[in-house]
Amino acid sequence: MACILPQTKSAAINPLKSSQPLGAAMAFLGVDGAMPLFHGSQGCTSFALVLLVRHFKEAIPLQTTAMDEVATILGGADRLEEAILNLKVRIKPRLIGVCTTALVEMRGEDCARYIADIKARRAEEIADTQVVLANTPDFDGSLEQGWAKAVTAMIEAITRPGERARQPKKVAILPGCHLTVADIEHMREMVESFGLEPVVLPDISGSLDGTIPDRWVPTTYGGTSVEDIRELGTAGQCIAIGEHMRCPAKVLRRLAGVPYAVFQSLTGLQEVDRFVSLLSAVSKAAAPARVRRRRAQLQDALLDGHFHFGGKKIAIAAEPDQLYQLATFFVGMGCEIAAAVTTTDMSEILEKVPAKSVQVGDLGDLEALAAGADLLVTHAHGRQAEQRLGIPLMRLGFPVFDRLGSQHKLTILYQGTRDLVFEAANVFQANQRAPTRFPLQPVSKGGPATGPGSPLLGGR
Repeated sequence: MACILPQTKSAAINPLKSSQPLGAAMAFLGVDGAMPLFHGSQGCTSFALVLLVRHFKEAIPLQTTAMDEVATILGGADRLEEAILNLKVRIKPRLIGVCTTALVEMRGEDCARYIADIKARRAEEIADTQVVLANTPDFDGSLEQGWAKAVTAMIEAITRPGERARQPKKVAILPGCHLTVADIEHMREMVESFGLEPVVLPDISGSLDGTIPDRWVPTTYGGTSVEDIRELGTAGQCIAIGEHMRCPAKVLRRLAGVPYAVFQSLTGLQEVDRFVSLLSAVSKAAAPARVRRRRAQLQDALLDGHFHFGGKKIAIAAEPDQLYQLATFFVGMGCEIAAAVTTTDMSEILEKVPAKSVQVGDLGDLEALAAGADLLVTHAHGRQAEQRLGIPLMRLGFPVFDRLGSQHKLTILYQGTRDLVFEAANVFQANQRAPTRFPLQPVSKGGPATGPGSPLLGGR
């Protein structure tokens, strides 16, 4: 069990954490026809927008209530109502996801009552548009908690409650925020290969996958439909990926009685085998041939790659669930976790991280703890530590803005685990240290010494 070390600094040095509103906005972006709305100042929205655009390299729909000094003092109810009505009239979204910020949370605004009043008084004007509130103050939690709160809020506000007729082939999948576009798409394909019908919430693989529409669309295009969210309670099984998705899975079971299973990681042979076993049990079918072939390829990759991992020291900085995912992967390959840094101590998964301790902190802490490591693993802001320490950096997580294709990198299931093995092994090979060259012993004119004191015979 890892020892959780709390943050003690009063300021962040090269921050690791992204805020809750940003995580909630990312989750809302996984719904078709959605518009995330930050209830706060323009600055809160602009920083989040910059990170999203630089990471996904896409046009990101994101709006703000633009709270100014007067609204901050007198209250933001009017600004929130005006923003919702303007969005409804101008772009007609299917979903408006309201993400609160520290500004309104510190002021103590009752945003839930504001939205209830708006829905009651403006029912005709905002008809056919779902308005969902996620309370996500910047000063608490991190990206993971914001994502989970948005998914939970969508289920509570949209999914029809009560026991429904089950569709045994329908599977509700709740992916964590650490899964990439490629991860979600690949997972859907695997579930479908068992003859099942997956409904993914949120599905950023449909809205942030890099496609170009034939016309300008002011909202998200692609992703989970509002109707799919409404009928989520008819699923025969719910699968949550990541410990932070346990809460929305519990809410779905409470509302509609859908049984759920939580996978804390889908990286590594054993974890993926458990996932495949569940799909076989739900579908009552054996694993397809292509799935078994991917497993055989992973086995071969583990055999080929393990020579490069043994004894290596790894320093990781990531959100709690991604930290667990990566740490268990590297330890399973024979590495040692030299440093583990995360964003918040709110996740129970941290106790299971295979490291002596987990530091809640920033990339400055990672740099201080990573001296002597063979590999740094974190997002793009770790490049400064890479330069100063002279340790290679493997970029994973959010944001990655100085490399192309980060969202199309696989990290889960058999194929994603195989790709991680190859990527890390290639980094190790490219940064091998030259072998130490020992000076040769002097040789007498009569030839090599072979007496009892000769080093060739083990003598002194």
